[in-house]
Amino acid sequence: MIQLQELTKSFGDRVLFDHVTWQITDRERVGLCGPNGAGKTTLLRMMAGFDEPDSGGILKPAALTVGYLPQDGLTHAGRTVFDEASSAFSELLEMKAAMHALEERLGDPAIPEPEHDAMLHRYSDLQDRFRLHDGYSMELKTATVLQGLGFKPTDFERPTETFSGGWQMRIALAKLLLGQPNLLLLDEPTNHLDLEARNWLEEYLNAYPHAVILVSHDRFFLDAVVTRIADLTLRTLTDYIGNYSHYLVEHEARIEALRKAKREQDEEVARVKMFIDRFRYQATKAAQVQSRVKMLEKVVAIEVPPERKTIHFNFPACAKSGRTVLELKHARKGYGGLTVLEDVSLHIERGDRIALVGPNGVGKSTLMRMLSGEEAPDGGQRTVGHNVVMQYFAQDEATRIDPAPTVYETLASGSPLHMVPMIRNILGGFLFTGDDVYKHVRVLSGGERTRLAVARMLLRPSNLLLLDEPTNHLDLDSKEVLLDALVDYGGTLIFVSHDRYFVERLATKIIEVGQGAALVYPGTYKEFLWHKEHPAGVEDPRKTESQGGKTAAHKGPREDQRRPVLDTREGHGPSASRVEVGPHAGRERQEKKRVDAEARKRQRAAQAHQQRIDQLEARIAECEASIRELEQTMASPGFYEDRAAAQPLIDRHQALMWKVGDLMHQWEALQSTSDIAAEG
Repeated sequence: MIQLQELTKSFGDRVLFDHVTWQITDRERVGLCGPNGAGKTTLLRMMAGFDEPDSGGILKPAALTVGYLPQDGLTHAGRTVFDEASSAFSELLEMKAAMHALEERLGDPAIPEPEHDAMLHRYSDLQDRFRLHDGYSMELKTATVLQGLGFKPTDFERPTETFSGGWQMRIALAKLLLGQPNLLLLDEPTNHLDLEARNWLEEYLNAYPHAVILVSHDRFFLDAVVTRIADLTLRTLTDYIGNYSHYLVEHEARIEALRKAKREQDEEVARVKMFIDRFRYQATKAAQVQSRVKMLEKVVAIEVPPERKTIHFNFPACAKSGRTVLELKHARKGYGGLTVLEDVSLHIERGDRIALVGPNGVGKSTLMRMLSGEEAPDGGQRTVGHNVVMQYFAQDEATRIDPAPTVYETLASGSPLHMVPMIRNILGGFLFTGDDVYKHVRVLSGGERTRLAVARMLLRPSNLLLLDEPTNHLDLDSKEVLLDALVDYGGTLIFVSHDRYFVERLATKIIEVGQGAALVYPGTYKEFLWHKEHPAGVEDPRKTESQGGKTAAHKGPREDQRRPVLDTREGHGPSASRVEVGPHAGRERQEKKRVDAEARKRQRAAQAHQQRIDQLEARIAECEASIRELEQTMASPGFYEDRAAAQPLIDRHQALMWKVGDLMHQWEALQSTSDIAAEG
């Protein structure tokens, strides 16, 4: 479908692509990954035709249609939302207008019969083409996509210029999806979408009939959509078959192999140089020295990407709060004549990890401001618990930072003294490196200010965190730094995030905000979705299974095992006045036999348990070896050209991946049992 041939692109002395050759075929869904500044957006713009390469070329068929969604900057005006989105069907709209014009003229009795017949023929032809291109479902498709992206039916007739920048990007995305170009290029399409819209877009792209290339910092979205990752590192593209999680494992293994090869090459070069320096001036070794000099000249140095620092950070210690952290009782909040929240009652306890979910505009940020005390409820009561130390991260937190100090001074101010040595590490984790730390806040972009605000939050002690969209403008590495810190956070957490991976890792309770209410769902986001999809009264089989296992695990000994064994013969019951006891030595022998028997039993059980673990590890190794062989075949040039021949191998690869996942799940369960037994 599209092919890069010897593509080279640079800006000044910085080379982004160096003779890159790469291709994508129809119906592929490719995730474009790589460190910030590697050139992902530039590559998309070149494929869309907005930028030109310095050398090489991009080959694409003449009939190829390309749709490109930039990160931001698109605006619309002069039409309603529905009309703007419908403009994706420009050819069908022209046909529809021509048909209407013909209908009006055909009703004119003054038109001569030959001309009337020609018009009828033309109308029939237009009608057939209109039906063939599914023109009669055009309005339904437009409404479906707009609603999927979060627009309400009442928004359809609103002028586009009345919408904010995030909604403007949704309008642009709707037009692209409705136009169905042969190649869809999406640069951070989820930046302005809430969870519901992201979930809808995942399903839409999975069913999309043409090729998709996307850049995203949403790990869950990449895992759910893409079937291949193209990694842009060291000025070239490297393909990895599979989703983002699979790419992380394979990429790390590849980079580690590169590092090992680099170390071995450096050691060999050092030995050769030592030989040259030692025998350079000995005539008897002149030939050998010259041979090694020529060998060094032919060596192509192995290049390894700079190692990304893995930063793990813990929040500063803070005293525990009371058991009750926050309470809202019959709270109400409105603006003008619009009631956003009505009769909301919430009880938040220490240790809760709560995600607020719901479409944009239903009141999640309003509820966060009420919980934080930034805004008082119009009615009802807000109560803060004992010893609560709160931090509130607002959506507009970036605009609240003082513009005068430098980046470093912003973090140093208000941080505990023992945290000051961590400041440079934290800044590095949020992409502030080198002299960036001495920049004044006033010169930072919006995204840089947001990253700085998140970094500042990590350095301040608290036992209650309220976070409203903290992951906006964070890349995948920065998200991991924040996520790891929040996973280990010992306080209470309430947050709004449209990153599903973030929500699934953190939330143990979901509050759905909408229609003026805030409904609490105990459990994870996955369980919340299950409850939304199934009617009340239908029990979740996964939950039942989980609870059944948990009950069995916590039952302990059976009732008859817990009950003391008593001799119920006359004179030998628990209330008997006489109890016969055997000789002391005999009792010790019996006890020793019992202990020895239990020890042998435990040993046999441990051996069987370890044998099961070994068997699983062997099966996992066999499956992984088969997967590697398949991936080598699948990575060969032209593999996907014959789809019929390739599909059995693709299916086999997918089946093996599922099998490895299942075996790993069994292995982890056995290992956790071993760990519990060891602790016991």
